[in-house]
Amino acid sequence: MQPLYKAIRNSISSSWIVCFFLIAAMAEWFVGPIMEKIINTCFDYLQDLVGQTGMKEALERLQKLHPMIQSVIFACNKAQIIDQNPALNRWLWQLRDAIDEADDVLDDFEYMKHEEQLTKNMEETEKRTAFSKASFQVIQSARKILKVGEGALKIGPNLKRLEEVMQKLDKVSAEVSTFLHLLESTKQEQQRELCKERKTGSLPRNDLIGRGKDKEFVMQWLRKPSNEHPGTDLYRNISLLSIVGHGGMGKTTLLQHVYEEDEMTKEFDLKMWVCVSNNFDAKKVIADMLESLKMNRPPLDILYALQKSLKYEIMSKKFLLVLDDIWDEQKERDKSKWENVLAPLSCGSLGSKILVTTRMDSATMIITKVIKKKKETLKLEGLEEGECLQLLNTHAFADVDNLDDHKKLRFITGLIVKKLSGSPLAAKVMGGILNSNLDEMHWRKVFDCDIGIIKWGQNDIMSVLRLSYLYLPQPLQN
Repeated sequence: MQPLYKAIRNSISSSWIVCFFLIAAMAEWFVGPIMEKIINTCFDYLQDLVGQTGMKEALERLQKLHPMIQSVIFACNKAQIIDQNPALNRWLWQLRDAIDEADDVLDDFEYMKHEEQLTKNMEETEKRTAFSKASFQVIQSARKILKVGEGALKIGPNLKRLEEVMQKLDKVSAEVSTFLHLLESTKQEQQRELCKERKTGSLPRNDLIGRGKDKEFVMQWLRKPSNEHPGTDLYRNISLLSIVGHGGMGKTTLLQHVYEEDEMTKEFDLKMWVCVSNNFDAKKVIADMLESLKMNRPPLDILYALQKSLKYEIMSKKFLLVLDDIWDEQKERDKSKWENVLAPLSCGSLGSKILVTTRMDSATMIITKVIKKKKETLKLEGLEEGECLQLLNTHAFADVDNLDDHKKLRFITGLIVKKLSGSPLAAKVMGGILNSNLDEMHWRKVFDCDIGIIKWGQNDIMSVLRLSYLYLPQPLQN
């Protein structure tokens, strides 16, 4: 197993963002499929052995504890407290070592099993090619004697080793009861995490680097006249474009630059910017629309009154609405919420447009069901390496007058950018870490992925990526 750890560490060094999830991922990996494999394989080996009741009892206990161990580690992983709890962290590594040892012993058993199969295959071959039946019987008898002797030598010590490591694993696993109280607290912490509101505004905070073509695509779509004609369809006046991409791809920044263009102010009678985020509430979204239009928060808290007020504001006017950071809402009651949000918008003029940003393409399906329109999609991928390097250098050399004075540092950013997978967020955060100290040694440590240095930017990364991680199904989290 040790070479596997080295391989994982080496592969992770090529993408430093993944380092943040390493401890949690390794924990889930060991207590998930590997521990399950150990339990099942041990039962298979012991079913025909006599006198191993102690080990079988340990396995039965382990089988009962396994779901509890998984629950504790999955919960603590989601709440990000593994590193913050020394006792939990220490127990986790003891558990990992015990699982590691058991897995090594089972690998030896598996090797013996394949060796026996190979011997059988060779005997069959020799049987077919033997010069005579008598000569084959002599060879076979000699092989059987050797095989019994070798088997006794191999199985005996390995069985004792297996018994020892299973006792160790049994003892360490029993300590899970110490951490069961964390399940409730981590559940509450996760609920708070999911209820946190992410807020964005329409004003750009950064230059738009590497997204010129994407910006032009959105602008062209907004200029495009509506193909709809007056009729009975409730939402005939609205068109929808969805901007899809992973956290940190620059979806919000792209639309901020589009939204603030003078051309858009002339193109539309009204503009509204609303950050929906993961805590979706119909009344809040409508109130945010009104605040965006009137520059002050409406005192109303009744849904019908909010809808009436919004309808009055946009009546017969061509509007642009940005719904930033939509999350996946597929339940029927969520469809009803979106119907409440979108109903007043049907009173707007023909040619009104809605721009949506989301991390999941499926998130806008409910809106398309409500307005009964096919959505158009623009998917944001990682930046080209040259564009990503430009963005990295912009932040790394902020306030530097002459870049020619830092040729060695520019060479290092050229190496670092290859690790960033084109992520604008990673380039921005990494640039800030580099900019804090324009010393070559510091920059080389960053390039070598010194975890102590990388953690300076951890909160910036996690605030964007953590929600995406929590929304993934368990197999995809692993």
